[in-house]
Amino acid sequence: MVPDVSTGDRSRGLLSYLFGPGRRNEHTDPHIVAAFAMPGINDPGRIPLDQHHDALSELADYLDQPVKLREQRLGKKVPQHMWHCPVRTAPGDRYLTDEEWAEVARRIVHATGIAEHGDDAACRWIAVRHAEDHIHIMATGVREDGRRPRNKGDGRRAQAECRRIEAELGLRRLKSGDATAPKTPTGPEVAKAERQGHKNTARVWLREHAYAAAAAARDEDEFFAVLTSLGLKVRPRLGPVTGEVTGYSLATADDTDAKGEPIFYSGSALAPDLSLNRLRERFGPAEGEAAGQATALHASRAEAGDSWRHADGKLRTAYALVTRANGETAGGEVDAQVQAQVAAFAKLLRNTAVSAPRQLRAELQAAAIAFNRANRSAIRAEHRAADALRQAGRTLLTAPTGKDGDFVAAALASAVFLLIALTEWHAQRGHEQQAAAAQQSLVHLRAARQQVARPALAQLAARAPSPQAQDRLAAAVRATIPEHAHRILADPAWPALATALAQAESAGTPTRRALADLSGQRELDTADRPAEILVWRLRNATAERVSQRVRSAATRSARSTHLPPDTGAPAVPVVQPQPADVNRRRPSR
Repeated sequence: MVPDVSTGDRSRGLLSYLFGPGRRNEHTDPHIVAAFAMPGINDPGRIPLDQHHDALSELADYLDQPVKLREQRLGKKVPQHMWHCPVRTAPGDRYLTDEEWAEVARRIVHATGIAEHGDDAACRWIAVRHAEDHIHIMATGVREDGRRPRNKGDGRRAQAECRRIEAELGLRRLKSGDATAPKTPTGPEVAKAERQGHKNTARVWLREHAYAAAAAARDEDEFFAVLTSLGLKVRPRLGPVTGEVTGYSLATADDTDAKGEPIFYSGSALAPDLSLNRLRERFGPAEGEAAGQATALHASRAEAGDSWRHADGKLRTAYALVTRANGETAGGEVDAQVQAQVAAFAKLLRNTAVSAPRQLRAELQAAAIAFNRANRSAIRAEHRAADALRQAGRTLLTAPTGKDGDFVAAALASAVFLLIALTEWHAQRGHEQQAAAAQQSLVHLRAARQQVARPALAQLAARAPSPQAQDRLAAAVRATIPEHAHRILADPAWPALATALAQAESAGTPTRRALADLSGQRELDTADRPAEILVWRLRNATAERVSQRVRSAATRSARSTHLPPDTGAPAVPVVQPQPADVNRRRPSR
């Protein structure tokens, strides 16, 4: 059951909508199911059509009487004097009778402080039903005694009461909110998008672009530059005294008001974590320094897959931190560090959707969008604790294109495990909406991982060693990892793992030592495909050792020539990330 509290100043206009046909003729049989004083109220839904207009005006005047008296006494208008709260059941819920909806309305106005039980001087209100699945509660924001109601936090209080009503009426139990969700598009915004043929409203479209820009940028200047390069209108808000930037607003070129002026949305109106203050917390000076280090590191290692291998390592480090936190009591510094990992993982998902092979991008983008809700909680993040993971995500934007399917698969496997751990962390802390969003993101991330893993595993399995060699490798598995051996050998990915183990031996790593290095990882305890996980870990470790040997040999060769140090341009050009060069498609509206 979903309540949605709002305020306004046009009682007559709202009544016209409630008792009218609806925007698309969806209203059926509008009528009052409950009110502050049912006797004496003329129900506009139960009178002849030729009296309908006058009845609406009469009802609006009747409800607004306390408002007009207060205005006469104070000599000024009462702002936002109309209180409005639609209450809707969830899809699949049973049919509620008018009597049940009347009881729901009375409980909502009591819980929110609009009209508490037994308070004869409370606000005037009515509840109108014009559909099977919801009612609209309308009240005036002035009590009979001329005072304003004490309804602070009415949205949160309405949500809490709806959770109790769901349990008592046997309805679907929805997730509790924590005031961290972004503002939903209004009805007019949705109708406007439909008229223009857009899939998303301007607010949602701008939000997705702002998240993408924040994931790609190192600081606020680069953030604004990326937004501008994507074709958005950026309007900074300047302080009246210092002239410094204190906020910003965004608009699209084709979303205008009646005068043809662009409609701007502030960052905080798009999402709580898109306000300039929240962005600055994540950018910070440390991020810029780390970004430079990451870029230099990437420039010195131009092999395809290095960025993905680097991201894989940071994802595994974050996983270890989160799993430790899941075993500890909630609260304190550890939770602040985990929330930082959550925010950094959200940025990494965004950049992964840009940098991954093209066939994976749709699922990865869906995973990133779904994870947005899991990114926000009431816990304040200690962002510096996640600089390494955040910069690993930024480095992906400069990753060279190459045959790096193994490294992408390994990084996505690590991302899946981290997302599972973050889902558990949210659930343990009572973050119901965040845990549900993380679970939804996990579905898309797993689909992307399977998509990239399937052909790579098939290629490895096709080159599996001889049966005798596989028996020898299986014996090594039983001796080194006895607690997981049965599941590993029964995994369909075992032939691929046998190939990877044989390749590691050829690269100079004995099988038992390779397995011992990898088997201590906690992922094997919960992995449904343990052999597949070992494949990616082993391929990554083998590639890293080969790369180290190549670099060591190159260093020794350079020293033996006794050449003076080269002070000119480096052999491998440094890739400087430029906002305008971020390979990102503009989503279709």
